[in-house]
Amino acid sequence: MTTLSRRTLLALPLAIGAAAALRAGPAQADADPVYTGRFSSLALGGYDAVAYFREGRPVEGVRAHEVEWNGATWRFASADNRAAFEADPQAYAPQYGGYCAWATAEGYRAPGNPDYWRIVDGKLYVNFDGNVQRRWEADIPGFVARADANWPRILAD
Repeated sequence: MTTLSRRTLLALPLAIGAAAALRAGPAQADADPVYTGRFSSLALGGYDAVAYFREGRPVEGVRAHEVEWNGATWRFASADNRAAFEADPQAYAPQYGGYCAWATAEGYRAPGNPDYWRIVDGKLYVNFDGNVQRRWEADIPGFVARADANWPRILAD
């Protein structure tokens, strides 16, 4: 039988709590429909949702071109991009409120990172990081179908 040191026994509750927090996803307790981070109201970390479609890359938005939508502040690089978003926010907003698409497919919320994105079938998806995005890209149609099915329940949590 293996004996555990006093230090290991004292650290065990911390390790168990950290593992549970990671599995639940950092944003699980936050019932917001749009991921904004813990101390922010900015959707997509302040990046311009329209620019992903028009420029094919993340572009930081500016305070001068802000709009409130779906409980979050959205920033845009130009008045034209802001106007396009205001005319049809559903066309530009990231799926699952900007939470990680892979985590949503797995049944929980985790932060989406605006640097790890992809447009699929005219919709913007973001993921937590590069490793997660590579996992998601292995079966995008399957993960999208699972995430679409999970999102209403996750949003209600």
